[in-house]
Amino acid sequence: MRFMIIVKGNQDSEAGAMPDEAAMAEMATYHEELAKAGVLLDASGLKPTSQAVRIKYSGGTRTVTDGPFTESKEIIAGYTIIQVKTREEGLEWARRFPAPFPGGEGEIEVRQLFELEDFEPNAAVDRFKEIGNRK
Repeated sequence: MRFMIIVKGNQDSEAGAMPDEAAMAEMATYHEELAKAGVLLDASGLKPTSQAVRIKYSGGTRTVTDGPFTESKEIIAGYTIIQVKTREEGLEWARRFPAPFPGGEGEIEVRQLFELEDFEPNAAVDRFKEIGNRK
């Protein structure tokens, strides 16, 4: 089972502030531990929403809106994706995630990813399985 650890953005991340060396070192140590345990799939920080776009779908049309976006509680500053055997193992790794911002501040959200096996079998699911096997 896979989990995404989502780092919630704040005013500093939206201003483009980069983490200091101590924070980067702590995050590197954590991700090294994930890698050594064989559970790390991906991890990255995201640039501020001032460099983003949102695409809204409504009535068959798409509307593109340039950032920045004002709802900071909905902003994601970064993520880590892990693959573990149990929910408990995933939550244990998440509890060890370093505070994402200076002063021990920040918030993370942990969400389980869907697996293709979660869906009823059908031709579309088979297509996705085929896509995943093309390496």
